[in-house]
Amino acid sequence: MSKTPLTVNGREYTWPENPLVVVCVDGSQPAYIEEAIKAGVMPFTQKMLANGSDLRADCVVPSFTNPNNLSIVTGCPPAVHGICGNFILDPDSGEEVMMNDPKYLRVDTIMKSFHDAGGSVAVVTAKDKLRTLLGKGLDFTSGRALAFSSEKSDQVTLAENGIENVLEMVGKPVPSVYSAELSEFIFAAGVKLLESRRPDLMYLSTTDYVQHKHAPGSEGANSFYAMMDGYWKQLDALGATIAITADHGMNAKHNTADGQPKVVYLQEVMDDWLGEGVARVILPITDPYVVHHGALGGYGTVYLPEGTDMVDLCKKIEAIEGVEVA
Repeated sequence: MSKTPLTVNGREYTWPENPLVVVCVDGSQPAYIEEAIKAGVMPFTQKMLANGSDLRADCVVPSFTNPNNLSIVTGCPPAVHGICGNFILDPDSGEEVMMNDPKYLRVDTIMKSFHDAGGSVAVVTAKDKLRTLLGKGLDFTSGRALAFSSEKSDQVTLAENGIENVLEMVGKPVPSVYSAELSEFIFAAGVKLLESRRPDLMYLSTTDYVQHKHAPGSEGANSFYAMMDGYWKQLDALGATIAITADHGMNAKHNTADGQPKVVYLQEVMDDWLGEGVARVILPITDPYVVHHGALGGYGTVYLPEGTDMVDLCKKIEAIEGVEVA
């Protein structure tokens, strides 16, 4: 197998000397780790930061799970890789659809490129909506690729996921999709996979259920980060090189005074200005996980007919209290 560097979407990547484990902690702004270290519950991470690299970067817009995970694994922005939200207006059909279909991904992932070059790869996600995108193009019959989610860990097959009997391997039941255990299952699986298969490249992506519920430094957040710290220590002990990142951070979607959601009904505004149905307002945060997402994503996409004066309309929208134009 050739170990020459690979060029993927205009960027060059060298082969890892040790199994490379990339962890995407969903919704993890730096304050979560900083506060957990201050509280003394992340000793391994504290040591790792002291001896490794701590780099800060802005996420891509929109700041949601799918666009940013795909930017991480392709090395390019949504304008190139094509995944611009969880939910979109399909320009071909005119229908509002979930954007978890791999057909919307326009480029190869780094995992696919290493797999095509003879490497072994493993992908474990919290939710199946992301698993289908990250696993695009992998040949699960090769014995060198697997991809599954915690959410549907009881439904894996060799044909669809490249692995079977995941619950038996991990030794845990299928976790609730609204729980910290959904993420813990990922790390427990990662440790077992590193012990048994030692893939060249492993990508682990969590859920941000905890971050939606708990602020940095809170007991709930610190407990969650302490759990991850323990698994990262195990991965390190097994000889992995660990790269930890996040897809986006968090900010309040409620007023601090009365606890009410900060909501602007932009579709009603567009209907009033342009006529009913002329504009289509889509909230790309929309997905089935309404307990912690709802529609409070802080970002909206407005689809407009050709000939609309965009500059003037943006100025009017920006003047609405509570609205910022990206």
